[in-house]
Amino acid sequence: MFSWVKQEQGGSNKEGEMYQTVTEGLQTLYTKKLLPLEETYLFHDFHSPALEPADFQSKPMVLLVGQYSTGKTTFIRYLLEQDFPGMRIGPEPTTDGFIAVMHGENEGVVPGNALVVDPKKPFRKLNAFGNSFLNRFICSQMPNQVLQSISIIDTPGILSGEKQRISRGYDFAEVLRWFGERVDRIILLFDAHKLDISDEFSEAIKAFKGQDDKIRVVLNKADQVDTQQLMRVYGALMWSLGKVINTPEVVRVYLGSFWAKPLQNTENRRLFEAESQDLFRDIQSLPRNAALRKLNDLIKRARLAKVHAYIISYLKKEMPSLFGREKKKDELIQRLPEIYTILQREHHISPGDFPNVTKMQDMLQHYDFSKFPSLKVKLIEKVDKMLASKIAVLMAMIREEEAKQPPAMVSGGAFEGSQDGPFGQGYGEGISAGADAEDWIVSRDKHRYDEIFYTLMPINGKITGVNAKKEMMNSRLPNTVLGKIWKLADCDQDGMLDDEEFALAQHLIKIKLEGYELPTELPNHLHFYFDNILHNEYFS
Repeated sequence: MFSWVKQEQGGSNKEGEMYQTVTEGLQTLYTKKLLPLEETYLFHDFHSPALEPADFQSKPMVLLVGQYSTGKTTFIRYLLEQDFPGMRIGPEPTTDGFIAVMHGENEGVVPGNALVVDPKKPFRKLNAFGNSFLNRFICSQMPNQVLQSISIIDTPGILSGEKQRISRGYDFAEVLRWFGERVDRIILLFDAHKLDISDEFSEAIKAFKGQDDKIRVVLNKADQVDTQQLMRVYGALMWSLGKVINTPEVVRVYLGSFWAKPLQNTENRRLFEAESQDLFRDIQSLPRNAALRKLNDLIKRARLAKVHAYIISYLKKEMPSLFGREKKKDELIQRLPEIYTILQREHHISPGDFPNVTKMQDMLQHYDFSKFPSLKVKLIEKVDKMLASKIAVLMAMIREEEAKQPPAMVSGGAFEGSQDGPFGQGYGEGISAGADAEDWIVSRDKHRYDEIFYTLMPINGKITGVNAKKEMMNSRLPNTVLGKIWKLADCDQDGMLDDEEFALAQHLIKIKLEGYELPTELPNHLHFYFDNILHNEYFS
């Protein structure tokens, strides 16, 4: 149980506000501190609908976006390891609507119009997009262990051209923007044979502006090309993404084939396994970071609401009291970029906190500036106080609770997979090779290592560090790596290597040259006395 102060039954702050959980704290801060500012300055009309209790209480959500036939629906089935109601898979555009795949005791489908009136679901504000959207929105419920921790949103396959966008009957990019503000992870899926980013796909990605930290990219069906082609495909994908996602950071791209069918090309099998495990770990971490993500989103929303209040109140201040209002309104809209600059200097605001100027100019056309409210300093001060002190307390509450009882990671489905068996990542490979063997794995090549050892002029059965260094440098590994290998191999720490220690050093060099990582401590099965232990146990 989270607590505002360190008491088992919760506590109160100076204003008498009680918070038993971080979720309750976020919801209360939003309702009492931020919502009044949003309502006063029409924030919901310009930017984003008001948040509801379900937005704070919902499970972490993963949004899948991509062109048709890139494997979005198959990816969900791969994670769940079972079909879900409403699922359709095919090479043609099969998913023509949004599907929220969520946990439920009974398997079934809830239509969009019923979904947006359910206060327990975080979708009530989607009713603003009308029946054209709601008729293409369903919730697929099923009892699945994966869905106990996260929910997954499947989206329509994106096609090319302006015509497709218009024929949807609703603003596709705005719906994606709505989801992007509320989900915990946005996964863009690409097919190894379909890298082009269409106009609608580009517009969809741009709808996630400001949510760059949530975006991950999956290059799916990567087993359908060989290594040389995969390098070219990866480079082409990064080049295409660089033109759309305008951030200095390189977006994380996971390579693999996310379905349960045999790999068509197995030469990159190890790479695909490592990439899939990295992606699984990223998704599994979502419940642990959910409260922090909601806190972060609330901060971003508060900063935007403050900026919006400054813009609206400035426009109100500049309006004449009686005559020439329309002319002044047109002038102010044209001067909006200049007004942004004025407000940046006056209130010390970062340019990145301001909304898109073109979109803001378009929306302002429909409003009477003379009816805008003036600047209410107390509302701004409430939000400033929230950001300065209340948020820090909630942050401490998150850390305190995580220390007491970390949230359960996503489990079940593909996440159970093979972590604990002989097919777990790295099992029997690299440093783990020989862990379940009856002999010391180094002994298999020791005769070759001994030939090298005796050319290095051993004295009393040992070679000096100088002589060992000359041979180990032939591997061309960096000194930092060779130093670590020396530390692991020099078991008695006498600054010299006997034949077993030298063989062990050569084995560790081989492991590193094959691309595997070295351990911080030498595992038991690699100690050269391992053979003796087994021998003694066998004959005792």
